[in-house]
Amino acid sequence: MTKSIFEQLGGAYEQQGDYLLPCLTVPDEKEQSIGVWGQRHLRYLKEYRRATYITLFTSGRLNAYLADIDRQAQERMDAMLPRMMEMAGVTEELKASDPMRWVQMMNTLKAQAEEIVLTETIYQYF
Repeated sequence: MTKSIFEQLGGAYEQQGDYLLPCLTVPDEKEQSIGVWGQRHLRYLKEYRRATYITLFTSGRLNAYLADIDRQAQERMDAMLPRMMEMAGVTEELKASDPMRWVQMMNTLKAQAEEIVLTETIYQYF
């Protein structure tokens, strides 16, 4: 019996009942920690960009891609928040004189910065 193209390329089959099923494996990839931004992007890919998720997963590049997205988003937050604080006048003096006002303004600025990062980085399609 002649070999199939799959077998010619190095693939193998295993018998399960009456059927021969191809032995498919996902390539190993280096484990990297993925933070909150990477997890959010992963959820977005799974729900709205299924083909991209499957392509990245089966090629073994998903973890590295998510770690990179997580790093980019965190860098964007770290760069944006101090500038926003400066523009809004949120200072250490305000923190000392009116702590409740400072907390209110910080929460507002953080929520605004997170929304910008979500829009620009997490929910974008490359």
